[in-house]
Amino acid sequence: MRDEHWFTRLYTDHYPDVSRYAMRRLTDPDAVAELTQEVFVVAWRRRADVPDQGLPWLYGVARRLLANHWRGLRASPAPVPLPGKETTVGADHHAAADRLADVRRALATLSDPDRELLQLIGWEQLTLAEAARVLGCSRPTAAVRLHRARGRLTRALAGPTAAPAAIPSR
Repeated sequence: MRDEHWFTRLYTDHYPDVSRYAMRRLTDPDAVAELTQEVFVVAWRRRADVPDQGLPWLYGVARRLLANHWRGLRASPAPVPLPGKETTVGADHHAAADRLADVRRALATLSDPDRELLQLIGWEQLTLAEAARVLGCSRPTAAVRLHRARGRLTRALAGPTAAPAAIPSR
């Protein structure tokens, strides 16, 4: 039964994940809190539609709410420099921070669909099937998109200096 107890558990289990999802996409802490709250308002109103594995469904709601947010601002989202679930400590911290900055710059060059799929898989740790559900496509389609997006990200990380040299003709 989808009652207050069910909702409390859904909220407790997934609030941190939904909040991190929003933090990685918005710069304003108030907007993050508002988006996260709105996701759970929608979940309560549509509780009969929430599947047993609710997190991908919640990410889908957050994604649609973000799209509405960006349309309202007539702007596109910019990557937000926030740490992932793990933090790096020790002597390698600066190297890791530099690498993370490189990845964020490369992600910023990708299309919104490529960036979103890579973030769902990498940041949100969704399976391919879960990411497909969030994006509203089939698993095979998501697999092809992921393969292509990873290739574009790899090329963006390599930068223009990594282009293959021309082979001289004889």
